[in-house]
Amino acid sequence: MADQIPPGISDSHGDTHTLRFVVPLPHPGERVWLALTTPGGLRGWLAEAEVMQSRLGGEVTLRWLTADPPTVVSGTVTAWDVERIVEYTVEVYGRMRFHLEPGDGEGATVLRFTSEFRGTDDFRLDCLAGWHDHFLYLAESLDGRPADWSAWSRDRRQELRDQYEARDFGAT
Repeated sequence: MADQIPPGISDSHGDTHTLRFVVPLPHPGERVWLALTTPGGLRGWLAEAEVMQSRLGGEVTLRWLTADPPTVVSGTVTAWDVERIVEYTVEVYGRMRFHLEPGDGEGATVLRFTSEFRGTDDFRLDCLAGWHDHFLYLAESLDGRPADWSAWSRDRRQELRDQYEARDFGAT
């Protein structure tokens, strides 16, 4: 399943980390945009949007449903270019930038994702695995199978984390 989404990459400077993913999606940009910017769309693959002001400078509060108790973070919409770029800067997870561009083939989209945050190297690995997992959920949600958060388990995320840790240390 993890091979449906290309692995992300990261670089670090001290405790500041930048993650990058390039996610090809066989769906039109308008549909992907709604998944990234609306409460209903976000709930299908990322988090429940308790507050979502869809505009530059708007407030956002996200409740991650993969933690018990759920992690709630608040922040601001720090970039907004309709159907092209949205960026949320929130507590804990820092800057999360989603950039859409046309993909190969009719109706396809490429999502270029960048996340910048501060934390330990273990947190960086957790975030790589977490975002990879969420992009798998995004692909499933766009295919008509939104996440059932009540059935979520750590197993898939841990497998992804183990893969990223092995890549870091050159293991196969």
